[in-house]
Amino acid sequence: QSEVSWIPNKHYSGIYGLMKLVLTKTLPSNLERVIVLDTDITFATDIAELWAVFHKFKGQQVLGLVENQSDWYLGNLWKNHRPWPALGRGYNTGVILLLLDKLRKMKWEQMWRLTAERELMSMLSTSLADQDIFNAVIKQNPFLVYQLPCFWNVQLSDHTRSEQCYRDVSDLKVIHWNSPKKLRVKNKHVEFFRNLYLTFLEYDGNLLRRELFGCPSEADVNSENLQKQLSELDEDDLCYEFRRERFTVHRTHLYFLHYEYEPASDNTDVTLVAQLSMDRLQMLEAICKHWEGPISLALYLSDAEAQQFLRYAQGSEVLMSRHNVGYHIVYKEGQFYPVNLLRNVAMKHISTPYMFLSDIDFLPMYGLYEYLRKSIIQLDLANTKKALIVPAFETLRYRLSFPKSKAELLSMLDMGTLFTFRYHVWTKGHAPTNFAKWRTATTPYRVEWEADFEPYVVVRKDCPEYDRRFVGFGWNKVAHIMELDAQEYEFTVLPNAYMIHMPHAPSFDITKFRSNKQYRICLKTLKEEFQQDMSRHYGFAALKYLTAENNS
Repeated sequence: QSEVSWIPNKHYSGIYGLMKLVLTKTLPSNLERVIVLDTDITFATDIAELWAVFHKFKGQQVLGLVENQSDWYLGNLWKNHRPWPALGRGYNTGVILLLLDKLRKMKWEQMWRLTAERELMSMLSTSLADQDIFNAVIKQNPFLVYQLPCFWNVQLSDHTRSEQCYRDVSDLKVIHWNSPKKLRVKNKHVEFFRNLYLTFLEYDGNLLRRELFGCPSEADVNSENLQKQLSELDEDDLCYEFRRERFTVHRTHLYFLHYEYEPASDNTDVTLVAQLSMDRLQMLEAICKHWEGPISLALYLSDAEAQQFLRYAQGSEVLMSRHNVGYHIVYKEGQFYPVNLLRNVAMKHISTPYMFLSDIDFLPMYGLYEYLRKSIIQLDLANTKKALIVPAFETLRYRLSFPKSKAELLSMLDMGTLFTFRYHVWTKGHAPTNFAKWRTATTPYRVEWEADFEPYVVVRKDCPEYDRRFVGFGWNKVAHIMELDAQEYEFTVLPNAYMIHMPHAPSFDITKFRSNKQYRICLKTLKEEFQQDMSRHYGFAALKYLTAENNS
């Protein structure tokens, strides 16, 4: 940046547009040629066709550029319009072919610097960033440029004359949205261009991965290992699909939206971790209102859903006002909901020393973020292996007046507007929390692990990952809590913390679990295998998990 930060620039791209000038220096010295693209272009053809144009360069031609398609450099757009010098209409730098090795030999760096310094004495600043400087250099050295046919950079700027460049929209190869208005620009074919762009966005990226288009990827070590692991599975095994899932490599887009967060300097900061799919999107705003601290979310979406999510987030004042929420998209692949993979992705990308492992259907009590940070100090989480339990409750009412205090929550419990979580269907999951004791507790208290315990906990970020063999519904949290117990974590219930599960329609996976006998059989098999793995790993101490299971 320091190489170009001295150049005053009025263009909306700021300093970044100017960075194209320093590519000869920035890119590896053994790189001979490169295609440079702006991020606001859409390719409507194979980029290899553009690469082939390098063969047409002759003599001292080192820059491949398309002519500018507006009258900007002719200086007749408005009264007193004074552009930088250019050859005729000038050239647009949204698509550039650069012969780096030749440019270096020509001392490109000195060339553009001297030109920029000279022109800035009278122009004072650039209006179109790097493009002004490229054009001023070309004006003096026309032999440097190879003019690309205009279809390699059809410009949709405000004053464009680009339709003179093509007879039929199918002639186009690259569309350049070079107006600050981007997709909202006016152009007689803009609907066609916009649809082409949106088709790309919502296109199923897995189709590209499956090499349907004859672009074989080089075999890498990871894919070889994957093939080896898959070949060891028995395809006749009725649970083959379940076993296969843990080896699936999902495309992942980390930090899908802007994220910026500096953890508190007192080392008590804690991130709320959760995962979700499209049908739980409506929970996000409510969680943000209840929890002001950082959040790490893994979202399981298709390419088209990712675009719907983007539009939803951009339309939400609540979500747009928060920069401490990391959204990590894991793209859909396979028939299961890879719940534990999602949790691991969200856990891995936190910037705080502690995390609160929650679920998307829960609203934390107001003030929980600050309360947890105080509890982290009080219970010396930095130096002890503890899992702090946030007691979980549920309501069956869609419109709940959320309790502002523990006292209010207790009276709602007594009135039957709230219940302890899963009280009606799966008491064992949270029974060890000991809600009777919690009612009157004023200090944290320790509880022992019991079979099927699955509380929501606050732990250090170095806690074990979730086991990927559990997908969809069933045992995904139970196995993790069991592992924490095997690693001798101490379970401590917080006396003034609570979270409330909000009602929603049953997920697709729980419906599958209830209706599909094979699903239940495979879950039982995976459970047994997990327990055997625990015994092998933790030895004698892990025997209690087998006996507890047999008794339950």
